[in-house]
Amino acid sequence: MEPAELRAALEAILFVSHEPVGIDDLVAAFSDEGAEAITAQLEEIKRVLEANIGGFVLEQAAGGWRLATRAEHDPILKKYFSKKGENRLSIAALETLAIVAYRQPVTAPEISDLRGVNTTGVVRTLLERRMIRVSGRKNVVGSPFLYRTTREFLVHFGLNDIRDLPRLEEFGDLIGENLNEDVVAAINAAEPADPQLIEEPAGDENLATNDDLDDVSELESSGSEQQRE
Repeated sequence: MEPAELRAALEAILFVSHEPVGIDDLVAAFSDEGAEAITAQLEEIKRVLEANIGGFVLEQAAGGWRLATRAEHDPILKKYFSKKGENRLSIAALETLAIVAYRQPVTAPEISDLRGVNTTGVVRTLLERRMIRVSGRKNVVGSPFLYRTTREFLVHFGLNDIRDLPRLEEFGDLIGENLNEDVVAAINAAEPADPQLIEEPAGDENLATNDDLDDVSELESSGSEQQRE
């Protein structure tokens, strides 16, 4: 396949994809092309888009490639989608998400302590939105679930890896909201998780799926009661 033809086909795939496309998937789609040739054309698409004034850029997110809107268009996009009634995360959900992102793995009771309010309902919402996942249990009284961020979290915020998170003080710029200063201070002051207290799952990393959310809420509530006793 000629380079220009390969590039056009890659653009088509990226355009119709709803999530980042991995190199392995692209190599499988183009059986006659190797990873180096495909990566070279992706880099060329990225270069051309960045060199021209337009609405799109090509970026890496969650280990794959995707077309994304330019950052300078964020204000008009937010205005547009607010008119469309887009279901955005509440500030409570964003604060909870920040705690999980910067202190993972973390339990619901620990999140509640950092925010100063009960967060069981907010945690359930983030599970439903697949922004966080259950990644094990903490070896303490009540054995509460431990939570981490997901691949969907990386995709949503345009991060290629959790290590790409900005400084916590700059997280508000990433999410488009200003976090409560007390919450930021509490997250910064929190002790990191003790690895000896973490019980990782033996099989699938997701111990709870959307079908189990009612059980998660019930178990977290009962676990919190046991910790208070």
